[in-house]
Amino acid sequence: MITAQVPADWPTTEEAARAVQDALRGRVVRDEPGPPPGTGQVTGVDVAYDDARDLVAAAAVVLDAATLETVAESTAVGRVAFPYVPGLLAFRELPAVRAALAALPCPPGLVVCDGYGLAHPRRFGLASHLGVLTGLPTLGVAKNPFTFTHPDPPPARGGTAPLLTDDGEEVGAALRTRSGVKPVYVSVGHRVTLDNALAHTLALTPRYRLPETTRRADALCRRALREAAET
Repeated sequence: MITAQVPADWPTTEEAARAVQDALRGRVVRDEPGPPPGTGQVTGVDVAYDDARDLVAAAAVVLDAATLETVAESTAVGRVAFPYVPGLLAFRELPAVRAALAALPCPPGLVVCDGYGLAHPRRFGLASHLGVLTGLPTLGVAKNPFTFTHPDPPPARGGTAPLLTDDGEEVGAALRTRSGVKPVYVSVGHRVTLDNALAHTLALTPRYRLPETTRRADALCRRALREAAET
């Protein structure tokens, strides 16, 4: 476990954070396909909070994309970098997430975030923000659709339905990873197409609704937070 530092120039107000989103959003690359599913390495990142102690713990877990065996993992703990504001959660999480990624002993490959990329009110969620800052291919897999709507996807595993804004813009897809189970919500982060993001998500969900990347990173960051709170 390492200590995550908040950069000196990190935004401290909603206005400043939105200005950063506006400045960086145009750098998102959406015309690269990304790595083929089942090849190389894929990394899950997730965070856990202890607001009473002003602590955030981030975990990065690298999997072999073909076997889903864990290759490497790392954690970082620091103070919460930004207050809770819907649409600006990346500013709470990114310093710790970047520190955990930097501590890995190997390249992360594709990064899967527990959250949003393009499927964000300002079209610049955590997955996109992380991708732009690191240059890594990223995608977001969220548990809930945030402010967007979608038709009901077909009930069988692999069924999809577009995730839509009020004016009909497609910002991602609802994906059924288990037959008859509530879908997850997949969106492009950076340097990956939506079709490829969906294929990766299915490859990472052989048994459960959520990707193995997310499941393992979630367990690891919660453990790291407990250990940090006990010290």
